[in-house]
Amino acid sequence: MTASGKIFVGPIWSLDKAGEIGARHAVTLINGPMMANIVTPPQILSANHLRLIMNDIDRPAEGLIAPERAHIERFLAFLEGWDRESPLLIHCHAGISRSPAAVFIALCQLNPAASEHDLAQRLQQASPPAKPNRLLVRLADEVLERRGRMIAACAALTVPPPSREGPFCSVAV
Repeated sequence: MTASGKIFVGPIWSLDKAGEIGARHAVTLINGPMMANIVTPPQILSANHLRLIMNDIDRPAEGLIAPERAHIERFLAFLEGWDRESPLLIHCHAGISRSPAAVFIALCQLNPAASEHDLAQRLQQASPPAKPNRLLVRLADEVLERRGRMIAACAALTVPPPSREGPFCSVAV
């Protein structure tokens, strides 16, 4: 199965699906200790696997790594190298906060004329438990100069019921 022009999102085990979906690019957003155990799938070149070390927090906290502007800039630069011929796989630990935020950011970057509200709704239709990390979204809104529209779009999403893990799913770019 291949799915060009799609972004797949999910929890930590989603990386094991890279071969099945034909992914040649991957993004891992996870904390430092867990990152040490992440193995790049054989079909993905290490240069095509972006590893962003951060905790799933929406404000700085002692002893934890908060998302930063540099994370957003590295992610957006990585997206420029994705040719959309093969799917992009984005995952975090649970697939609920960091990776859905990254998918939303990617959708906004790759669809600059699209409504942020519509893009956020597409994400939530694919992954109902998605609750994009607010700090990642706020930072991306600043970098992409969306004037608060990304923040407002995510704030307008239906509050998902508590979930331990998001689904492995895809969103068309």
